[in-house]
Amino acid sequence: MLDAGGAAAPNTADFIKDVTEADFMAEVIDASMQVPVIVDFWAPWCGPCKTLGPALEAEVTRHKGRVKMVKVDVDQNQMIAAQLRVQSIPTVFAFFQGQPVDAFQGALPPSELKKFVDKLVEIGGDDGGLGAALEAAEAMLAEGAREDAAETFQAILGEEPDNPQAWGGLIRSHLAAGNPDAADAVLAQVPAAAAHAAPVESARAQLALARQAANAGPLADLEQRVAADPADHQARLDYATALHAGGQVEQAIDQLLESFRRDRDWNEGAAKAQLLTIFDALPPTDPLVQKGRRRLSSLIFA
Repeated sequence: MLDAGGAAAPNTADFIKDVTEADFMAEVIDASMQVPVIVDFWAPWCGPCKTLGPALEAEVTRHKGRVKMVKVDVDQNQMIAAQLRVQSIPTVFAFFQGQPVDAFQGALPPSELKKFVDKLVEIGGDDGGLGAALEAAEAMLAEGAREDAAETFQAILGEEPDNPQAWGGLIRSHLAAGNPDAADAVLAQVPAAAAHAAPVESARAQLALARQAANAGPLADLEQRVAADPADHQARLDYATALHAGGQVEQAIDQLLESFRRDRDWNEGAAKAQLLTIFDALPPTDPLVQKGRRRLSSLIFA
């Protein structure tokens, strides 16, 4: 489709989407590392939502991808609404760099909506090609070109020193090269503004697991210890560590969930802490993460 000037009209599906609890992390938190993301909490029965939603979409479309928008039906996704303490609708949040940066409740006049979206676009800025560079670096890392990826992530940090995705990528590049000491040194250099962003926290978790893997005991011996005494929580924790080090992630999660089921408070909640480290190290949309979190929640609230 062409616009009035003959140019291809933007595909709004690229930056306006319906999301659920299953893809909220990917479409909001992760996506906001690149551009601001507006989250519109609505419901089919909400009258003001029917006016606000299309008006917001029009403002977002006007900026052709420099800001994104997702729509969350609160009736179908009550957990997200509860986590963000949505008490009435419409409620709108704005995320950037993994954090909420603005919000409002109720309908706004068109002039205020324009200011709201324009402000977010200004916050996001023109990345000068950094987004494409990040994608290229991630592709290099996935293909095994670890040194090239590290150099690209380092160059991005030269342009944007607080970029959390570049810091996380640089740490993961060193881990992929089998150099946890170098990864640790990079982690120590992450500025405060990026230290707790999702990409850095994920890399931090991967580093912790790599350290544990280096000290993992013999898998067969640990399996026998657990079989001989199922209440030996230290043996089960060590067994889970060895399983994870051997690439058996799902089995490691199973063992940690069993330990939590038996005694959630053992060693100050060590099983839950290890589970969260494994979840943080994986992409939030990984089926193992989604299934594991559901099982952990069911045990917590049992």
